[in-house]
Amino acid sequence: FRPDNFVFGQSGAGNNWAKGHYTEGAELVDQVLDVVRREAEGCDCLQGFQITHSLGGGTGAGMGTLLISKIREEFPDRMMATFSVVPSPKVSDTVVEPYNATLSVHQLVENSDETFCIDNEALYDICMRTLKLSNPSYGDLNHLVSAVMSGVTVSLRFPGQLNSDLRKLAVNMVPFPRLHFFMVGFAPLTSRGAHSFRAVSVPDLTQQMFDPKNMMAA
Repeated sequence: FRPDNFVFGQSGAGNNWAKGHYTEGAELVDQVLDVVRREAEGCDCLQGFQITHSLGGGTGAGMGTLLISKIREEFPDRMMATFSVVPSPKVSDTVVEPYNATLSVHQLVENSDETFCIDNEALYDICMRTLKLSNPSYGDLNHLVSAVMSGVTVSLRFPGQLNSDLRKLAVNMVPFPRLHFFMVGFAPLTSRGAHSFRAVSVPDLTQQMFDPKNMMAA
């Protein structure tokens, strides 16, 4: 990441959606938009934006949705894809997660074109059951999320016929504009020592991908 693209604030949102959306986050959002504008001006053919955030806290949920709506105002004809970490009851560190998520989903319904839902509970399950990691770290979870993000954008980065850009992906996947929340499945998932012993065929991969154990939303 380019160091001049980092934007810092002095205080957090304290897991409070309203703080992220209306007070602390609102003070920072113009600086963030300046960075976005600078990057957008450097593009020859800007197609859309990808935002990664969580829906359970104050900054990712409150300020994240504020940023999405501001980008939507400024670039109304560009695609908006979000990778949103939704809260789950078993892996919860904040009592107000359901409120923050409810307030955020309302914003995502209106302002996002594609939302990929990921949750930590499912990621921990995959790490422990499938990848056989006894004590998964955030690095392991992030590795899974990065594999999914890479898989979603692979048709943009390499030549191909299907879903070859963000807009075509939405055309093929979204039946109604407001119904754009996707569950993510990933294959192949195998423990580190088992890669070389696994025969991977197309039917096998397809079956794995739709298996609930491979879904990143519990």
